[in-house]
Amino acid sequence: MKKNMGSTDKIIRILIALVIVGLWYKEIISGTIATVLGVFVIIFLLTSLISFCPLYSMFGINTSKKS
Repeated sequence: MKKNMGSTDKIIRILIALVIVGLWYKEIISGTIATVLGVFVIIFLLTSLISFCPLYSMFGINTSKKS
């Protein structure tokens, strides 16, 4: 499993996850949409943590500066 995510990509994913968590906390989103977005939050945080996105490898995308 080669790293295929750069630092900018990871920061963007973390910021999106924080926004979604904030919307949930303020009860702006709830119900099914909150559950679906919660799954995305988990995926975004996990992929940012390990610097690997399976979809990127399927499509041959690499945002990491190291090749």
